[in-house]
Amino acid sequence: MKVREIVLTGQYICEEDGRKISNTVYKEGGKVFSKVVGVLKITDEEINIIPLKYVYIPKVGDRVIGIIKEVETSGWIVDINSPYLAFLPLAEVASSYVDVFRTDLSKFYNVNDIIYTKVIKVSEDKVINISMKDEESRKLKDGVIVSITPTKVARVIGRGGSMIETLKKGTKSEIIVGQNGYIFISGGKVEKAIEAILTIERESHLYGLTDKIKELLKNE
Repeated sequence: MKVREIVLTGQYICEEDGRKISNTVYKEGGKVFSKVVGVLKITDEEINIIPLKYVYIPKVGDRVIGIIKEVETSGWIVDINSPYLAFLPLAEVASSYVDVFRTDLSKFYNVNDIIYTKVIKVSEDKVINISMKDEESRKLKDGVIVSITPTKVARVIGRGGSMIETLKKGTKSEIIVGQNGYIFISGGKVEKAIEAILTIERESHLYGLTDKIKELLKNE
């Protein structure tokens, strides 16, 4: 099982090294500490902790967007915007026998490929398996991913799919929403789609949001 590190409030993270820090960490005496219970996310540019209440916890049947992180002998390790990395077994991709000792699995999916997939297993110790063996699952190409708080996904979709249809019509983009908070955008007015989606995330609690988004998409 591969799990991203979960840190506690006040826990030491690292020495201060000049990287930016998010508002969920603080500096004291040349050291960096956590302000919250959450998932540690460190990049070359920033030290960040995502509070657990905003984290996606997978459930069987969820449709998610994933990013291939590693190619292994019998499958792929996939980032699904969760504390828990998912595993895509070769058996959930190939329709016939594949000799794993003679086949380079990167010909199916390579590192940084984006996929639309389905969660098929969540064990008690959080081993997550996903599958590409249904009609909707596929590789997503020539687009970008926007990450939003998973709890805001329903607002982006809207009642009866009304908001997502507004976004698609207003931008002429292909927009695929994963239940994990990853949203894939391809073609059309990509920058306008990103702006609208981030506005929905930021202002999801406000009345009149649908009208505001329609107006935003009108204006160029």
